[in-house]
This record gives sequence, structure tokens and C-alpha cells, in this order.
Amino acid sequence: MISALPVLLLRFNAVMKLVKPPEVVGGFTRLGYGESLALCIGILELVCTVVYVIPHTSILGAILWTGYLGGTTATHVRIGEPFFAPIILGGLVWGGLFLRDEQLRELIPLRR
Repeated sequence: MISALPVLLLRFNAVMKLVKPPEVVGGFTRLGYGESLALCIGILELVCTVVYVIPHTSILGAILWTGYLGGTTATHVRIGEPFFAPIILGGLVWGGLFLRDEQLRELIPLRR
């Protein structure tokens, strides 16, 4: 299932922010954010993932992830790093949701 890949990646990413190994702390510094934000961002990522996994709230979860990944993209653009990973991850979030949610397929049909 396509949705499993972004869920696993996003959950891993969130847990790493909660654990705060030196690589994560260094990444926050490189991106221009304080280490103190890691906990809040990790919790935010976990909440977005849970909302995305619950079938009744999955579209809201995808919308929340789109906003979050947009901020991630902007951060990487700002410091001149490659920014394709969050865009691909957002595509996987929506692609997986599109394949598993019939109402979304009716709302956005690929063919008429």
C-alpha cells in the first residue's frame, strides 16, 4: 500500500525529533531552528500522522501534511538545499490517499 511508505517515514522522522540524537540537533542548527523546537515539531508530526491514518480524518491529515511539507520545502529552498524529498513525500501522501479513499476519487476523477 502506497500510504504505508509515507506513514513509516513520517513516524520515524517524528520519533527521531523526540529522541533528539546529535544528527537531528545538528540538522536543526543547520536549518536555522533551535533545538528546543524538536519536541514540538515531533509531536506535531505524530499528530498529523495519526490524523492521516484514521480513515474518517485522513483527508484532513493529508491537508495538514501538505502544509507541513510546504514549510519543509520552503526551509530547504531558503538555505539552498535540495527540496525534492518533501515534494515526493507529499505526492505519496496524496497518492496513497487517492487510491484508498473512494470519495476522494469521486471528487477528483482522473477520467470522466
